[in-house]
Amino acid sequence: MPSAFNFAASPFDALQAEERQMVRRSVDIEYFRAGAVILAPGTAPTHLFVLIKGHVQQWDGDEQQAVFGPDDCFDGRGLVAGRTSSRFVASEEVVLYRLARQTVLALIASNATFGALLFADLSNKLGALAGRRSQHELQSLTMARVDQAYLRPVHFVDADDDVASVARVFHEQRTTNVLVRDTATTPPRLGIFTVTSLPKAILSGVPLDRLPVRGLANFKLVTIRPCTPLFDALALMIRHRIHRLVVAEGAQIIGFLQQLDLLSYLSNHSYLITLQILEANDIATLKTAAEQITRLIGVLEHSGTKVGMIARLVQELNAALFERAWQLIAPADLVANSCLFVMGSEGRGEQLLKTDQDNGLVLRDGHECLHDLDAVCGRFSAALAEFGYPPCPGRTMVSNPDWRHSEDDFARTVREWLFAPTPDHLVSLAIFLDAHRVAGDAALLAGVREQVWRYATDNAGTLGRFAGAIDAFPTDSGDSGWWNRLLHLGAGVGMGMGDAGKEPLDLKKAGIFPLVHGVRSLALEHRIAATSTVDRIEALLAGGHLPADFGTDLVDSLHFFMGLKLRAGLRALEQGLPAGSGIALDQLGSLDRDLLKDTLAVVKRFKAHLRQHFHLDVL
Repeated sequence: MPSAFNFAASPFDALQAEERQMVRRSVDIEYFRAGAVILAPGTAPTHLFVLIKGHVQQWDGDEQQAVFGPDDCFDGRGLVAGRTSSRFVASEEVVLYRLARQTVLALIASNATFGALLFADLSNKLGALAGRRSQHELQSLTMARVDQAYLRPVHFVDADDDVASVARVFHEQRTTNVLVRDTATTPPRLGIFTVTSLPKAILSGVPLDRLPVRGLANFKLVTIRPCTPLFDALALMIRHRIHRLVVAEGAQIIGFLQQLDLLSYLSNHSYLITLQILEANDIATLKTAAEQITRLIGVLEHSGTKVGMIARLVQELNAALFERAWQLIAPADLVANSCLFVMGSEGRGEQLLKTDQDNGLVLRDGHECLHDLDAVCGRFSAALAEFGYPPCPGRTMVSNPDWRHSEDDFARTVREWLFAPTPDHLVSLAIFLDAHRVAGDAALLAGVREQVWRYATDNAGTLGRFAGAIDAFPTDSGDSGWWNRLLHLGAGVGMGMGDAGKEPLDLKKAGIFPLVHGVRSLALEHRIAATSTVDRIEALLAGGHLPADFGTDLVDSLHFFMGLKLRAGLRALEQGLPAGSGIALDQLGSLDRDLLKDTLAVVKRFKAHLRQHFHLDVL
C-alpha cells in the first residue's frame, strides 16, 4: 500500500500510529475519467475516497454543493449512513485513494475525533477541533475553574465587633479581610471588611475598641460559584474593579479568590493592564496599555483560549481604556452629566483586534456644558486614533455633532429614524441598536434606547428594508460569487478559476455582517434589547422566534469567523501590515477550508430564511 498517503490532512491527522498502519494496509488507488459519476444518489458506498489528483464536484439535483480537491475526502456521511444522497462527478481526470468501509468504521469506533471530523455536523466538527487543542486549553484560562485556583479561607466576625478585635483577627489569622455577619437587619446580611479600611477607622476619631465594624463594612458582596471558569472571575474583577471575589455555592461560603492568586494561576497580565489603565494620569500611559491589550490577545489566541472569551475580555479592557481616556480628557461635570457609549462590534462585545471607532454621547437634559464640547470630543477621538482605533469613515464618532445630543434631542432623533426609515436612517438605527455604555451615567443611554422599544414599528415594509441590508455587500454575482470561489478553491486553470483562490475573501462581508445583521433584524422585530449577537440568538430561541436548528450553528459560525479573522489579523500585524478582514483562501488548511464551507453554508441558509421571513424578494 501506498506509502505517500498524506496523514497531515484532516481528518487523518487525528489518527494514532496503529490506526495509520490500518489505513496503509487497506488503502488502494483508483482512476476515473473526466465526467465519470463516482457515486450516484441512492447507492450504497463501499469506500471512502481521498483525492490525490484532480477535482470532484458534489451535486444535489441541479445545485452544486461542493468541489473536492487534493487531500479532500468524500463521502463520509453516506458511508456511515449506508446510502449516498448526492451525485459525485469527476470534473477532470481523477486519481484517488479508496479506503474500505469496514476500515473506516473501525477507525470511527476507535477514534471519536476522526469520526466527528469525517461526517459530523458543524457543531461536532468544531467540538472535535477544540478537543484536538485540549492539551493547550488545559493550560489556558478557558478550561480552569475557580475551584482549581487557590482559595483563601474565610473568617467571620459579627457586625457589632469592634475594629480593634477585628484587627487582632487579621494579625492572628494572617489575613487581610473578613466577612461580617449583620443579624440586626431583616433579612440578615453579609458584608466584607478589609485591611484597607483601617486607615478610615483610625481617622474617624472614635477609639477602635468602641467602633463597630458594621459602619465600615461593604455589604455589596460580589460572589462567584466554584464551577465558574476563571476567565469569568477575571472579567468580574475587571468590571467591578475589585481585588477579591467571595466564592459561594448557594448560601455556603467556600472561600476568597484573591487577585494575586488568580493572576499566578493564569500567568497573564490582563488584570495588571486594567490597573495600569485605572491609575493612568496621561494619554501616553493609556497608549502603552492599549498596545499591551493587543499583545495579550495574541498570547490568549496562541494558548487556545476560545474566541468568545477573548472577545469578552477585550470588551472589558477596552471599556476601562475608553472610560479612563474620557475621564482624563473631559471635565468632571461633563463626565457626570453624560453617557459615553460604543457601538458596532465593540458594542456587541465581538471586537478582537482594533477596528474603526464607533461611539456617541448622550448629554443630560438641562446640563449646560461650560466647556468647548466640540474640542473635548475632538481630543477624545484623536486619543482613540493614537491608541490604534482609526476614525470611522462614516464619522460615527463623538467628534461628529450628529452623534452627540441631549436626552430629548437623541430621543427625537431615534423616533425620526423609526418614523422616516430612509436608507441613512436605517443605517443609523442599526448602528445604535448595538450601543453599550462605557462611561458616565448609564441611565441616560437606557432612556434613549427605551425610545426604540416604545416606538419600534410593526410595519413589515420597514422591517423588510431594515433586514434587506443582509445583501448590502454583494460580491461578483451576489452570494454565488464568493461561494463559487470557495467551492472551486484550488481548481486552477483546469477549472477556469485562474488565481481566484489568491484573492482574499472579505469575511466580514461574506459571513459576519449578514449573520450579525440578520440576527439584529429579528431582535428588532421582537423588541429584544440584548446587544451581543449570541445573547440575541439565545433570546430569539427562547421566544420561539428562530428555528431551533439555527441556534447552535449560527453561534458556532460566528465564533469560527471571528477566530479565522483574528488569526489572519495577528499574522498581518506580525508582518507589519494592518489587520483587515480578508482571508487568503489558498493559505487555509484542509480542515479550516472545510469548516469555512460549512459555516458560509450556514449563513447562506440563514439568509434564505430571512428572505422568506421578511419577504425580501417582493420588496
